Amino acid sequence: MDSNKETVESPKTEELDCFIDDIIVYQEAKNTYEDELPHKRQKPNFSDINSSIPRIIPLLLAINRLNEDPKNWWMSEKLDGVRCYWNGKCLISRQGNTYTAPHFFISNLPDSVSLDGELWLGRKMFQECVSIARCTDNGKNDMNRWYRMRYMIFDAPSLNIPFEERVDYIKSLIRRTNNPYIKLVEQILCTGEKHMLEELARIEELGGEGLMLRKPKSLYENKRSKTLLKVKSFRDAEAVIIGYEDGKGKYEGLIGALKVRNLNGKEFKIGSGFTDAERLSPPEIGSMITYKYQELSKDGIPRFPTFFRKKIDI
Repeated sequence: MDSNKETVESPKTEELDCFIDDIIVYQEAKNTYEDELPHKRQKPNFSDINSSIPRIIPLLLAINRLNEDPKNWWMSEKLDGVRCYWNGKCLISRQGNTYTAPHFFISNLPDSVSLDGELWLGRKMFQECVSIARCTDNGKNDMNRWYRMRYMIFDAPSLNIPFEERVDYIKSLIRRTNNPYIKLVEQILCTGEKHMLEELARIEELGGEGLMLRKPKSLYENKRSKTLLKVKSFRDAEAVIIGYEDGKGKYEGLIGALKVRNLNGKEFKIGSGFTDAERLSPPEIGSMITYKYQELSKDGIPRFPTFFRKKIDI
C-alpha cells in the first residue's frame, strides 16, 4: 500500500535502464533462510498487521564485540550508509529529520509497520550518500541521484516478535512491494569464530567496514544493546576537536595533528589518516570526528589513533 495514498509517478524506461546497470545485486544465501535455522519454524501470518507507529523512536544501536561466541548468531555486512527509520509515512533520520525521498523510492512501503535500515549507495561512498540524503529539493537532478540509492532494510521495530520472524516479514514485504529500491540486508547464520573471521576478511577485502552480529531470537530494543555487535579488524570511537597542532616539514602551513577529547574525557592528538585536502581545511574546532585505534593504554588513551572522518548528523 502506498503510504501517501497518491498515484506513484513511475521512473521513465530509459532511467530505469540506467538504474539497472548501476544496481548492486546482493548475493543470495546459498541456503534459504528457513533451512539455516536450527529448527524449522512455522511462518507467522503478516497479512493483517495493524500497529500504531511513532514518528521517531530511539533506534537499536550496536556495541563492539569483545569475546562473545558468534556461533548461531546472524551475520551481515556493516553498511557504510545513512541510518534511516520508516515510520509508515516518511523516512526519518536518527535526529528526527525527514529525508525528502521521491515518491517512486518509497512506493508501496507499509503504513502500519515501521522499518529500520540504511540508505546506501555502495562501499566507500558514504559522503555522496550523505549528500543525496540531505537534499531537500526533489527536482529532476536530485531524483536522478536517488535512482542510484537503495533502502537496505535489516529490521522492523514495531513488530514485537523474534528477529527471525521480523526478517520473514521483511522478505514478504519486499516480494509484495515490487519496489527495486528496497532491499533486504542478507543475514548469514554463523557457524563459529573461524566462519566469522573468514566473512570479515571477505567483506574488508571488498572495501566494506566490517560485520554486524545479531543475537538469535532477540527482540528489537530501543537502545544500545548486547544483542547487536559490531565486528571490525580495528576499533573506532568519537571525539570532539579542541585544537590544532601546526604541521612541520612537508606539512608546513597545514595541520600536523588534531587535538581531541573523546567521550570518556581523555585528551590526545591524532596526526595520521588525513588527506592533503583535509590537512589544508580540517574539520572545525568543536565538531565531532570518528577515529580508529588499535587498543587502549593502561591510562585509557587510544593507541595509534587515526582520523577516519568527520561525524555527520543529518
